[in-house]
Amino acid sequence: MLEILKKPKIIVFIISAVILIIGGVYKVFVSGENNLYSLAQVERRDIVQEVSAVGQVKKGEEINLGFEEGGRIEKIYVKIGDKVRKGEKLMKLSTTQLSIQLDEAKASLKLAQAQLDKLLAGARPEEIQIARTAVENAQISLENAQKDLENAKTKAAENLRSAYESALTVLDSAEIKVSAAASDVDLIQRTYFTSNDQDSINVREQKSIINDARKQIEHYLSVAKQNPTNENIDVAISKTKTALERVYNALVSIRETCEKPAWKNVVSSTYKSYLDTDKTYINTSLANVINSQQTISLTKITNKSIIDSAQAAVDSAQGALKSAQDELALKLAKPRQEDIDLYQAKLDQAKAKVRLLEDQIYKATLRSPVDGQVVKINKEIGEQVMIGEPVIVLIPSNPFQIELDIAEVDIGKMRLGNPAKITLDAFPGVEFSGRVIEIDPAQTIIGGVVYYKSKVSLDTTDKRIKPGMTANVDIVTDSRSNVLAIPSRAVLHQDKKSFVRVPYKKGYKLIEVSVGLKGSDGYVEIISGLKEGDKVITFLKKK
Repeated sequence: MLEILKKPKIIVFIISAVILIIGGVYKVFVSGENNLYSLAQVERRDIVQEVSAVGQVKKGEEINLGFEEGGRIEKIYVKIGDKVRKGEKLMKLSTTQLSIQLDEAKASLKLAQAQLDKLLAGARPEEIQIARTAVENAQISLENAQKDLENAKTKAAENLRSAYESALTVLDSAEIKVSAAASDVDLIQRTYFTSNDQDSINVREQKSIINDARKQIEHYLSVAKQNPTNENIDVAISKTKTALERVYNALVSIRETCEKPAWKNVVSSTYKSYLDTDKTYINTSLANVINSQQTISLTKITNKSIIDSAQAAVDSAQGALKSAQDELALKLAKPRQEDIDLYQAKLDQAKAKVRLLEDQIYKATLRSPVDGQVVKINKEIGEQVMIGEPVIVLIPSNPFQIELDIAEVDIGKMRLGNPAKITLDAFPGVEFSGRVIEIDPAQTIIGGVVYYKSKVSLDTTDKRIKPGMTANVDIVTDSRSNVLAIPSRAVLHQDKKSFVRVPYKKGYKLIEVSVGLKGSDGYVEIISGLKEGDKVITFLKKK
């Protein structure tokens, strides 16, 4: 061992290996780096949406102004020849319906704020007491329902037992009647039908059938009496019913034989009367057995209906008690973060609705994008206007404008008055300002791609600026301050819904989110579905 340690190369190798092992252990167990996916944290930030384009400086030309929304003209603030300042009102559309919607949205916003405040404040003592009382009442209702169920089961058992006891009495009576009929038939057969003629043979066969039926009835009735279960009694009823049918048919056959010409005047009327009486008794017994069978079946159906109804009442009472207990627990518990996030999301949505309607009402008033002079008014009060239809024409006071070709995918984001940051290739590092002053509603095809010509004012009197200079323009189309945001690449879209992936156990799960403004810096606003500090997956790594 000492010889090995004396060799420098081996010592260096061992030290390097130890360092690599320690580094690997640190990476796995200390650094916590996830090898399955990349993560981003939900955070609050400002979101700015911009449309960038390159254009050329032009001499100031007439500006055709139109509304971003259609409607009916309610007011015209200027006349031809008037000089106007940037931002001055020129024309206004009717906003009656929008104002009504805004009032409703503000009411919804107020309600959402009140609901969140109420959630954060917790339940009042009076509400807690009401919830306690509701639990007590629900407990009493459940106990009463359970008692009713037990009573229903007891009553059902009594009714069914009574039905079976009555059935046994009917079976006893049937056995007696069959025994009597068997005795009568035996007497008649031994008195008249002892020879080997066909009628005598038939009578003896029918006598055998009756005796077999009697034995069958006696057997199953004996079993039912010795072990009076419902199943044994049901079997005895079924077997007795079948036996009675055979006995009745046998009596009919013997009675018909007695009426044949060869026997009509031989068999005494007394014996014939015995057979008629036996037939009546057997038929009545059969009807009674059938009635007992039906009574038992109906009793079972009725019992089941009553018990099911009582059980449903118990289930309902248990559900009511559980709901009352949950409501009391909710009153006593502090608000969950999930509930706070939900109500906060509803509040944010209500605020967004108010902002949207306020923006629409604001855009219903046409304002001058630049200092200038009104040279044409194309509409009168009361007339309808279409989106983008020129209604007023201005000549700007500033000598220059910038003409841009805006791509189809971006034109929907822009509106008149949007601020713009402008740089000119001729003056590196110098930034000018301006605003969108015109958006042409008609498309322009350039190289097979749809564009829309737009103009941006150049708010400067710098005499160095010349027509034809190349201008780089960033138009701020929308912005949000201090909102929840995540990288846009973390959002998935499916069936017109938005989802994000969040770490879950050894993999991930999808959570639906509501997204808002998408910024030009690669971040998107999250309206609901996530809270600050949550982690979302931005990229799945290959294993």
